[in-house]
Amino acid sequence: MRPDGSLDLEGAKALARHLVDQGHDGLVVNGTTGESATLTSRESIEMVAVVADAVGDRAAIVAGVGSNNTAHSVDMAARARDAGATGLLLVSPYYNKPTQPGLVAHCRAVADTTDLPVMLYDIPGRTGIPFASETLVQLAEHPRILAVKDAKGDQWASTKVMAATDLLYYSGADEVNLALLAQGAVGVVSVVGHVAGREYAGMVAAVDRGDLPAAREIHRRLIPAVDAIMSTSQGAIMAKAALVELGVIEHATVRLPLVESPPEHLEILRRGLKEAGLL
Repeated sequence: MRPDGSLDLEGAKALARHLVDQGHDGLVVNGTTGESATLTSRESIEMVAVVADAVGDRAAIVAGVGSNNTAHSVDMAARARDAGATGLLLVSPYYNKPTQPGLVAHCRAVADTTDLPVMLYDIPGRTGIPFASETLVQLAEHPRILAVKDAKGDQWASTKVMAATDLLYYSGADEVNLALLAQGAVGVVSVVGHVAGREYAGMVAAVDRGDLPAAREIHRRLIPAVDAIMSTSQGAIMAKAALVELGVIEHATVRLPLVESPPEHLEILRRGLKEAGLL
């Protein structure tokens, strides 16, 4: 964003190209850890379009279309597809806390809207409603519901769903990336990955080839950066600040109710990035 809070579309394009150059094979646009909540629908679709245009077929473009209004999610799914999205990220409806049958109906309605693959986003700490294991098993029967971004914090439940279904699991919490990969997750949807794309790509590759010591070395080396970005204030705030520190984006502007990092947080961030070998 520009200092006045308007969208910096050229900056978004440059960031998208940078991330792909740094090892990302997919980009989530309008993720809920970011600032999708404070974008208008028009701005959200515009962001999908510019990112898709910037990277072409070099990476998957996964558009966040989650809402606690199913009709809105359905509409955004269709519009995101038309704007160039190649996949959808669907968080559980927040605040109104549907029942599990309602959650199933919501996800099926969105998945039925387009021919795009759908990644469910399980993060009850933010939404107030988890995907029950039985619900995930049921939703796995849908031909386009293929993956889960897992930030539930219940690794035993996750491993049981992985064992019972063909759902592709992605770690949605950088603190447990290695743990979930070791249990069978196939990748990460990462905040810290904004500044550690090559490192996390290396971790995934190491686990895939059975080299747990190499993956563990990367995991431990990144501890200071994960702590600085994820434990200091809020992920989007700190990720933008980190990208400014690395010279990737020009401004760390966020929209209210988020506010930019104070000097003491920036000092923690710089120290964490240096200790992790990223700055």
